[in-house]
Amino acid sequence: MERPQPILQGTLDLLILRTLALGPLHGLGIADRIAQVTHGTLQIKAGSLFPALYRLEADGLVTGDWGESRTGRRAKVYTLTTSGRKRLAEERRSWARAALAINQVLDM
Repeated sequence: MERPQPILQGTLDLLILRTLALGPLHGLGIADRIAQVTHGTLQIKAGSLFPALYRLEADGLVTGDWGESRTGRRAKVYTLTTSGRKRLAEERRSWARAALAINQVLDM
């Protein structure tokens, strides 16, 4: 397994929204899913994850309802809202443009 990489500034919201597009999850479940999909390359710490979730919730992009985790513990489960789906689409387009531009520079 490769060494974990820092999350690029401005991408955490995109990663969270994309992960929640697959279905509702509690906070640590989001971090676990991202780590799993990236084979451990991206590992989000709770100190970054939860403030981002609170901000996304305050902005109406996700909703959080109390429920149970897989281990039976009380946990807030987050779900993507309609506004969150729209923002995800916008962020994906923006990311694609930025990645293309960076790749063009790297390929010079």
